Amino acid sequence: MERFLMEDLYQWKNRADRKPLILRGARQVGKTWLMKEFGRQAFRDVVYINFEREKRLHDFLAESIEPRRILLALQMIAGQTIDPENTLIILDEIQEEPRMLSSLKYFCEEAPEYAVMCAGSQMGVALHKETSFPVGKVTFLDLYPLNFREFLLAAGESSLEVLLEKKDLSLITAAKSRLKDLLKLYYYVGGMPEVVKQYVDNRDLIEVRERQIQLIDFYRQDFSKHAPVSLIPRLYQVWDSVPGQLAKENRKYIYGQVAKGARAKDFELAIQWLSDCGLIHLVHRVKKPGIPLKFYEELSAFKIFLHDVGLFGAMSELPLSAIVESNKLFEEAKGALTEQYVLQQFISDMKKRPYYYSAENSRGEIDFLIQGSTIIWPVEVKAEENLQAKSLRAYVAKYNCTQAVRISMSDYREQDWLVNLPLYGFTQLWPTE
Repeated sequence: MERFLMEDLYQWKNRADRKPLILRGARQVGKTWLMKEFGRQAFRDVVYINFEREKRLHDFLAESIEPRRILLALQMIAGQTIDPENTLIILDEIQEEPRMLSSLKYFCEEAPEYAVMCAGSQMGVALHKETSFPVGKVTFLDLYPLNFREFLLAAGESSLEVLLEKKDLSLITAAKSRLKDLLKLYYYVGGMPEVVKQYVDNRDLIEVRERQIQLIDFYRQDFSKHAPVSLIPRLYQVWDSVPGQLAKENRKYIYGQVAKGARAKDFELAIQWLSDCGLIHLVHRVKKPGIPLKFYEELSAFKIFLHDVGLFGAMSELPLSAIVESNKLFEEAKGALTEQYVLQQFISDMKKRPYYYSAENSRGEIDFLIQGSTIIWPVEVKAEENLQAKSLRAYVAKYNCTQAVRISMSDYREQDWLVNLPLYGFTQLWPTE
C-alpha cells in the first residue's frame, strides 16, 4: 500500500541535521506498518520496541536516560547490534514511557548519528500531561487515513492517479465518469488501511461496513482503556454527536445538541482529548478573512469532523444508495459527507489548515477558507453539480476578493472571479497565486 508520507521519511533520513522523528496519528491509520516498511526499504536492520508490551525498560529508565546506556539496553532486548549507519530504531507507543520520550532530547544532542523514529496514538494527550518534552529536539510528521489519490493507487487505478498528478485537464475530463465512480466508492470505503485492504482483497462492501463498525467499536473501547474515568461518558457523547452536528444546515458545533443544557466547560476536555488522539479535526471560525487567519480565529466557534470519511458514513448509518444516487432525501447527509471528504484532502493531501467564515447575524457561510502566501481562498463545497454560489458571491463582493473556489462534481472551469474544481481532482488542480 503506497503512502505519500514515505517520501518525507526518506528526506528525514538524509538530512544532515536529522533529529529523532515522531510520527503522529490516530490508532489504526498505519503508523506501525509505515515505520517498519520504511525500515525494510531504507535500512539494513530494524530494532522495534513497543512500549505498550515491553515493560522491562521501565525501572531501567528511572535511573538514567543517557543515550549510550539506553542503546545498550535496546540491543540486549532486541538481541542484535545497533549500527548507527544501518539500523533504524523504532520506538512504538512511546508515550507509555515518558522518560523515554524525554530521552529524545539527549539522542538529538549526544547521539544524532542514530536514526530514531517514534510513534504514539496518544501522543497529543501525552504532550498535555506533565511530561518533560524535548521541545525543538524532534521532528514531527503526521499520518492520516489514505487520501483519495492514495486510495486510487491501492485500488489498482494508478493510471488515474497519474492523470491527476500531471494535471492533464483534457484527459481528466475524458476520465471523469470513472473518477466520479471511484470517488463515491471512496466516500463509502474511506481511507482506513485495514478497511481499504478488506475492499481491495474481497471487493465486498458488506464486509467493508462490518469492518468499519468493528473499528468504531475499537475506538469506543479505547476510550475506556486510555482516558480518565471521569471523562469517558463525555467522550462517548462527543464522538457519537459528530455526524448529526455536521448534517445541520449550520454546522457550527452546538453543545446543547449533545446534551440538554450543556455548556462548553462540560465538553471542552473531551473535545481536546479526541483532537489530541487524532480522531477528530476542529475547524475554527474566523469573522474577518485577514492574513494570517490565525489572528482572527475564534476558539469558541468551530465545526468538528471525523478523521475518516468512511467511518463518518458508517457512524451515520448512511447506505451506499445515498452516496451513488441523486435523492433529495439524502441531500443534507451528502452535503456533510462531501464536506468531510474535502476537509480530509485539505489536511492530508494539501497539508493545509482550513478555517470557515460566517458573519454575525447572517446565514451566509463560507465552507472553508484556505490561506496561501498572499491570498485567502474562500471555498464553497457542493455535493453535486449545483453551480449556484450565492454565499460565495456575497463574500467576494463584501471583501473585494479577486478569486474564489467552488468544489463540485462539475468539470474544471474558470470564470472572472470563480474557478470550479472537480471534487475528484481539486487537490492537484488547485489554482496558483
